[in-house]
Amino acid sequence: MRFRFRKALLLSAMTATGVGSAHAQYVGHVSSFVMDAHTGAVLAQNDADLQRYPASLTKLMTLYLTFRALQAGQITLDEQVPVSIHTSMQAPSKLGLVPGTKLTVEQAILALVTKSANDAACALGEFLGGGDEVRFAGLMTQQARALGMSNTTFRNASGLPDPDQVTTARDLGVLAQRLIADYPQYYHYFDVPSFYFHRRMIPNHDPMLKIYAGADGLKTGYTDLAGRNLVTSAQRGNVRLIGVVMGSTSNARRSMEMAALLDKGFADEGVAPQPLLHPAAPRVLMASARHGRHFRHGVMIAAARPMEVADAPSGPRRYGRLGHHPVSVRMVTTRHVAVRHKAAHHSRG
Repeated sequence: MRFRFRKALLLSAMTATGVGSAHAQYVGHVSSFVMDAHTGAVLAQNDADLQRYPASLTKLMTLYLTFRALQAGQITLDEQVPVSIHTSMQAPSKLGLVPGTKLTVEQAILALVTKSANDAACALGEFLGGGDEVRFAGLMTQQARALGMSNTTFRNASGLPDPDQVTTARDLGVLAQRLIADYPQYYHYFDVPSFYFHRRMIPNHDPMLKIYAGADGLKTGYTDLAGRNLVTSAQRGNVRLIGVVMGSTSNARRSMEMAALLDKGFADEGVAPQPLLHPAAPRVLMASARHGRHFRHGVMIAAARPMEVADAPSGPRRYGRLGHHPVSVRMVTTRHVAVRHKAAHHSRG
């Protein structure tokens, strides 16, 4: 009750001073949205129209425009995407791309859905925006309006912090639905467990792929101001649901909130419940988060340790030019891999 009172006071003050509620963020206050992907029926919502910072969920629109260009034949998966100085200067999480090098469109797609790499997102933005990420952000916003995402504005391709880059849980649900419906031939990328780039395996950060039966994508996101965000699609039988959680306080809590929302949605649709793929994971993760402990294998590290936009390694990993160090891209079938992480030194979008 006290939180709601403070929230109302803040919104009132912002209105009085001419500051839009687009800048109001409430980490710890979750906005959520669940819909039937086939019918569009809304099954549950909580502050679904409150404008929030999308963080790396921004990359869903970057991918939407990439898939649109692929389907239209404007680009190809093996086309080379140049790396500019601006791209190389993006904050982690990143691949560590070097100016003057190139990566393929497919490698950039994989980098976005697995590592949530900001440099790869920026490279795609410049590539599709005629060399200008700002121009591409304008195209992103234009596409959002065309999809009915009336409360969304984009300012960059990655989701790195910008006070004017906002969206809502409902708008993100609409975007996820359209990604699945409009470009089914590319949706499988969201389910890739990992890929190889410069002989280094890049694992997928989405914990729902590991713990929730039927989950097959889409995206995680995090910044200090946004909190932990997540968009998930899961299919059981003939029912496909899309869930959105924004502003959660930890990765473990975010996963459990999403699982509970989807469970309730499937139950409302008459689908029999299924146990978590790793039933003990949420309980162990919550205990570890409370005591500051982290795990380094499989689902534990994916949910307990953020490796998204905001997680920066202790130093940027740099690679040589592609001509001297060939890149390999390979799908890896196992989802349980040991991953070593370095500590974050500051937050990024």
